[in-house]
Parts: sequence; C-alpha cells; structure tokens
Amino acid sequence: MFLGLVGLILLNVPIAVSLGIVAMGAMSWSGGFDSLLNSAIVMFSGATSFPLLAIPLFILAGAIMNSSSLSRRLIAFASALFGFVKGGLAMINIGTSMFFAEISGSAVADVAAMGSILIPAMKKKGYPKEFAAAITSSSATLAVIIPPSIPMILYAVMADASVVQIFVAGIIPGILGGGGMMALAWWYAKKYNYPVEEVFNWKRVKSTFKDAAWAFLLPLIILGGIFGGVVTATEGAALAVLAALFIGGVIYRELDWKHLYAAMMDGAMQTATVMLLVAASALLGVYLTEQQMPQQLAAWISGLTSDRTAVLMILNVFFLIIGLFLHSAAAIILVVPIVMPLVHKVGIDPVHFGLIVTLNLGIGQQTPPVASVLMASCSIAKADMWAVTRVNLPFIGVLLAVLMLVTYVPAVPMSLVQLFYR
Repeated sequence: MFLGLVGLILLNVPIAVSLGIVAMGAMSWSGGFDSLLNSAIVMFSGATSFPLLAIPLFILAGAIMNSSSLSRRLIAFASALFGFVKGGLAMINIGTSMFFAEISGSAVADVAAMGSILIPAMKKKGYPKEFAAAITSSSATLAVIIPPSIPMILYAVMADASVVQIFVAGIIPGILGGGGMMALAWWYAKKYNYPVEEVFNWKRVKSTFKDAAWAFLLPLIILGGIFGGVVTATEGAALAVLAALFIGGVIYRELDWKHLYAAMMDGAMQTATVMLLVAASALLGVYLTEQQMPQQLAAWISGLTSDRTAVLMILNVFFLIIGLFLHSAAAIILVVPIVMPLVHKVGIDPVHFGLIVTLNLGIGQQTPPVASVLMASCSIAKADMWAVTRVNLPFIGVLLAVLMLVTYVPAVPMSLVQLFYR
C-alpha cells in the first residue's frame, strides 16, 4: 500500500486522490466491492469532526489580516526593533515570521504573506537570493511550532489528544528555534558583511508599535482565550475571524469587499486541500483499523525493543523520511493513527509525541523533493531549489537541534504543560 501511494505521488497524482485510490483498492481486494458501499459516509464523517472546524477558521483569519496590510505593519515594527543589528533584514524576517505564526498557523501562509515583501527587499539590499529564500522558508516553519498550529490541530484529532496542551507545549521550542535562527543569521551577517538596516530610534519603535497595536491584539484574543480556558481552540478560531474582520474593516479601514472576497477564496482553496486529505485518509484509517495493522506494527517494534529512547529514535527517523515525500497534513493523517498504539505501549506522552511529530514534519517542509514551504519561497525569490537547499542546511540544523532537545529532554516542551494543566 505504501509503495503504491508513493508510486502514484511520483506520477504527480494529487496526494488526496492517491490516498483514496490506495484505500479503495485495499478495501475491495480484502472485502470485495461491497465493502465500498459506505465509502461516502466514511469520508463525510471523517471530515466533519468539530475540532477540525478550527482549520478553515484560522486559515480565513490569517487571509483576512494579510489583506489588511498586517504584514506591512508587522515588518515596520520589526524593522524598528531589529534593524540596527548587523544583517537586520534577516532578523526582521525571522521576528515577523514568529509573530505571524501566532495568527495563521500555516507555514505556507507565512511565506506568502512575508516572503512577497521581504525577499525582494533583501535582494535589493544586496542579500543573495538563495539566502533570502532560505531564511524566509526556515523561519516560516516556526508557524507550525508556535501556536496556533494547523498540523497540531490535525494531530490532536487523529491522536485524541488535547489541542490546548499541544499548543502550550510548542511555545518554548518555537522561541528556541527563532532564537537559534537569529543567532545563525547574525553569524552569516558578520561573515559576509550584510548591511545594517537602520539606526535604533526609540521614537520609531513607539510609533510603529502604535500603528500595529491592534494587530498585536489578535494573538492575545486567540491564545489568551484558549489558554485561559474561556474558549476551545475551535471557538478561539471563530473569535479570530471576527477580530480580523473588525480590525481590518473598522480599525484599519483597508478591508473592502474586493479584498474580503479574495481572502475568502484563498481560505476556501487552502481549506479544501486539507479537508480533502482528511476525507480520503478516513477511508484508509477504517481499513487499517479493521486489519489491526497499527497493533501489529506496535507489536513488531516492541519485539525489537521496549526502550522508550530507542523507540523515539526509530519514530524520529521514520517521520523524517516520511516528511521527504508527504505534505505534513497527509503524513499526520496517514501515519499517526498507525503509530499511536506503539506510543501508548511504551509510555510516551501523546502531547510530547505531538510536538515531536510536528517538528519532524516542519523539517520535512524544508527538505526536497516535496518541500512545500521551500518551493513557495524559491518561487518568490526566483531561485533554484537545490541552490537554496545548500544555503538552508544550517537553518535546518537549528530545527534538528530543537527536535533532539524536545525529544530527549521532555521538560523543554512539557514544563509549561505541567505547570498549567497537570
């Protein structure tokens, strides 16, 4: 089944369609064509889980705010804050990505919003286009680590884990990843003499902060409501849409009907891509459950080793390889239900494991041949993907270091979870 799926993907068949073909082929082979009678109901049920409603809402909130010049305001504030540092534009790129991550939850949306502004600006200032594309791509991956995160929501649904606790677990690793990338960017700037953007001016910091103040309220509304237990993640996403409409249309007065229509169309297309994957994978999930393949896999690996550290190493390698070929949503939907019996059997905390999965697949967004985020960044920069990948390797190294820290020092991601929820 896996070889068939990879073969179809290599033939450029869309991943959702490939999942559906493989699932229906396996079901008809083992149970005859009668086993396909409930396929439509299974797909519909798999795509209509209440927590999944948060995905289109977060996507829409990000699209609306992007249509309301949020990107420009955030970049102006980050420029005033970090522009005096050597290689200031690179710092601005990372800092803005960290903030935008608290709104969109999508790395591709981050690249689309920030890359279209910052990559041309970096090229104009003399940064190599490969470096500009690499730092934009890698920093965008922070959007799947810092809450709210669409891959985290998908994982929580598939693993029957707490969305809120996984969100909290991502805060410290996200900050560590952003700090590590900033340190690496500063080293590059010193080595290659990249320019200082502007002299630090406290008045400019205050004026740009005031201009973006309403935008800063959005993460407070989303994360404050969720972490405070006032709303669920899905309700927080709905509040984010309402807040985005109010800020963009009433406060900034830059969201007209034309921009709202474009944001809604963009959000609908992104949502359709994810939800079609969810629906198709529901078929495969039913077949795998009926055949008890997850339990068989758990028993097989447990027969090799019952050491939790060794199992985590095996799963890390497995997800890193999967990330080379599958979109993060597809990988979560396809693989997480299969490995969860093993995770429970060796005593790994599902919340801890959720962050490990998210980080692995975030790295997969940077590693060809699929590398959805890297390709989006290269497209904006008009740079060769393999040339950008060579420059991107040290930034991928930062993400790998965070992954190892998260995997083998559970206190790093779980300390806040333990403090607030356990």
